[in-house]
Amino acid sequence: MLQRPLSPRPQRGASARALACALAAALHALPAAAQADDPLPATAHTVKAPAWGDALFHFYQDQHFTALTSLMVSQHFQRVSPHDDEAEVLRGGMLLSWGLHEQAGEVFERLIDGNSTPAVRSRAWFWLAKVRFSRGLVAEAGDALARISTPLPPELEEARTLLQAQVLLALDDPQAAATVLQPLASAPPRAAEAKVLMKALKASTGGTAREVVAELPWWQRVGQWFIKPFQASDQLAVVDADAGRFARFNLGVALIRSGSTEAGERWLDELGQQAAANEEQRKLRDQANLALGFSALQRNEPVRAREWLERVRLNGAVSNKALLGFGWAALQMQQPRHALVPWTELAGRNSQDAAVLEARLALPHALAELGADGQALVRYEQALTDFQTEQASLNQALATLRGGAWLNELLALNPETSLSWFTQTDTLPELPHAAQLAPVLASHDFQEGFKTLRDLQFLRANLADWQERLGTWQDMIDHRRAVFAGRAPGIRNQGLQIDLTAPAQRLAALQAANDQARADADGLAYADERQQALLKRVAQARQRLAELPGQLASAPAAVKDAPAELPAQAAERLRLAAGVLQWELAQAFPERLWTSTRALARAGTELDEATARKAALAQAQIDETARLNGFDGRLQGLAERIKTLQAPIAAATRAQAQALQALATASLIDQQERLVHYSTQARFAMAQLHDRARQPQEAPRGAPR
Repeated sequence: MLQRPLSPRPQRGASARALACALAAALHALPAAAQADDPLPATAHTVKAPAWGDALFHFYQDQHFTALTSLMVSQHFQRVSPHDDEAEVLRGGMLLSWGLHEQAGEVFERLIDGNSTPAVRSRAWFWLAKVRFSRGLVAEAGDALARISTPLPPELEEARTLLQAQVLLALDDPQAAATVLQPLASAPPRAAEAKVLMKALKASTGGTAREVVAELPWWQRVGQWFIKPFQASDQLAVVDADAGRFARFNLGVALIRSGSTEAGERWLDELGQQAAANEEQRKLRDQANLALGFSALQRNEPVRAREWLERVRLNGAVSNKALLGFGWAALQMQQPRHALVPWTELAGRNSQDAAVLEARLALPHALAELGADGQALVRYEQALTDFQTEQASLNQALATLRGGAWLNELLALNPETSLSWFTQTDTLPELPHAAQLAPVLASHDFQEGFKTLRDLQFLRANLADWQERLGTWQDMIDHRRAVFAGRAPGIRNQGLQIDLTAPAQRLAALQAANDQARADADGLAYADERQQALLKRVAQARQRLAELPGQLASAPAAVKDAPAELPAQAAERLRLAAGVLQWELAQAFPERLWTSTRALARAGTELDEATARKAALAQAQIDETARLNGFDGRLQGLAERIKTLQAPIAAATRAQAQALQALATASLIDQQERLVHYSTQARFAMAQLHDRARQPQEAPRGAPR
C-alpha cells in the first residue's frame, strides 16, 4: 500500500491534519469561471447563512463534535441554505475522519445522486473513493476516482493523486502508480510558486530556472529536481513541499517494485541528499537512504549499501537499523573488522529495539569471524545475561499492562474535551518500566486505539452531562406547571367576565343603519353634532312659522300693524338656511359613508379578534397542560435513550481498553519471543565455539578459522 512512510497505515488520524486541510479546501468550491489550467484557482468563500457560519466557527476551533451536531441540527431545520451541498461535504468528511465509513458513504452517494454542481459531485466522488478504499473495496475506489470530472482544490488534487497511486499499488500495478506519481513528484513546491511565477517573466527571454532559484532563500531551494529550464508560458504544477517529498519517496518505491530499480533508486537517491527544513523532512531523508541501503544489501551490493547508509543520521529515528545494515554490508565485503565499530555502538543502545538485540548477537559473530573466540564467548554470555534481564523487565512491564490502572492514568494525563482528529498522546504516566512501554505506547496502532478510547470516554461524559441537563429541564417544567396551576384560575375567571354579546349586537345595529343610509343616500344619518343642532333649530323655526298666523290674530294692535311681508321673508330665509345645511350634508355624505364603513369594518375585525382571543385563551388553558405533559414524555424518552446508549458505550469502552492492553502486551510478548529466539541462537553459537575450542586436541587439522 502506498503511504507516507512515517505513518504506517492510512487509518483515522494517520493523515488527520492533511484531512483537515483537505476538508477546509473542500469548503471552497471552485468558481465556475475558473480556467482548468489556472494553477491558483480562487478560494474566496462567503458565508450567507448564520447557521453555516456557526458550524464553520466550531470546526475551525477544533470543536468537531459541536460542529457536527450543530450542523446536523441546522440541516434538520433547513437553516444552512444556500450552503446545503458544502454542509454535506463537511459532514461526510467529519464522519469519515472518525471511521464512520458507512454513514459517510451514504452522505457522498446522496450528493452524487442529487442535483449538486459538477464541482461538488467531483469532491463527493473523491471522498467516496476514500470511503471505499478504507473498506477494502479497491476496484470500486478506482471507479469512483475515474468519475471525477472537474479539477479539485489543490490540497484535494494532491490527496487524489496519492490515493490513486495507492489504489494502483493495491491492484498490483506499480508501473501505473509510478506514472500517476510522476507529475506530483516533479512539481515545484507551493511555498516558492509565487516568486517563481514572478521570476518566470524574466526567464521568458531565455533565462533558466537555475538563475531564478539562485535568488530564493535556501529553504525554498529543496533539490536539483527544481533546477530545470522553463519558459514563462509553462504550466507549473505546484505542491506542498512535504507532499512532494512523500510523492517522490513513494514514486521511488513504486518504480523499484515495478522492476525499474535504477529509476527508482535515482528518485530515492535524490531525496536522500536534499536539504531538510524540519524534523519530518529529515526523517524522510533517512528513510530514503535506509531503503536504498537495504535494497542494495538484498542485491548483494555492499559498497553502494554503505554509501547510502552513511548518509543516515547517527541519532535519527532509523539510525539503529542503519548501523545494523552498515555492519552487514561490511560482512558482505568480507571485512568483519569494519563491522565491529557500528555494531559495538549499536549494542550499547537501549535493548528495547530489535536492531539492538540483533547487534548483540552480530557483534560476537563478527569477533568469531576474526578468530577472537574468547571475546566472542564473553560477548555471547553478556548477551544472554542482557536477554535474561530484559525478559525479567518485560515480565514486570506485562504485569503493569495487565493491571489496567495505567490506562486511567494515561487518560488523566492526556484529557480531551471534544472529539478531535489530530490530538496526540504526549504525556506518559509514571510507569515502572517506561523504557519498555514507551515504544509500544508511541506506536501508530496504539495511538489510534487510544484516540478511540478517549472518544468513547468523551461520549460517556457527554451522555452523563445530558442526563444531568434532563434533570434540570424536568425541574424547569415542574416549576412552569406549578406557576400555570396558580395563575390559570384567575385568568379563567377574567375570561368568563368578558361578555362580547352586547358589543356584537350594537355593531350589528350600526352596520344595519349604515347599510340603510347607503341605500337611501341619506346624508342626515351622518350629521355631526353641530349639524344636528342646526337641523333642530331649522325644525323649531318652521314650527314657529307655522304657528305665526294664529299668534298674530290674537296679538296686540301694535304687533298687528307689523309689515305683512315679514313672515314670508322669514320663511324664505329659513328655506335658504335649510338648503345650505342640506347641501353640506350631501357634500359630506360620500366621505362620511366611507369613514363609517371603514370604522365598522375595523370594529368588526377587532370584535372577531377579541372573540378568537377569548376562545384561544380557553383553548390555551387546555393545550398548556397537554404541552407540559408532552415535554414530560419527551424528557422521559430522552432519558431512556441515554440509558440505552450508556450500556453499549460502557461495553465498548471496556472492550477498547482490553484491546489496548492486548495490543501493548502482544508487542511485549513478541519481544519476549524474539529474546527467546536470540537466546537460543546465542547458546547455539556458544556451543559451536566450545566445539571449536576442543577440536585442536581431538583433531589438529581442524584449527579454527
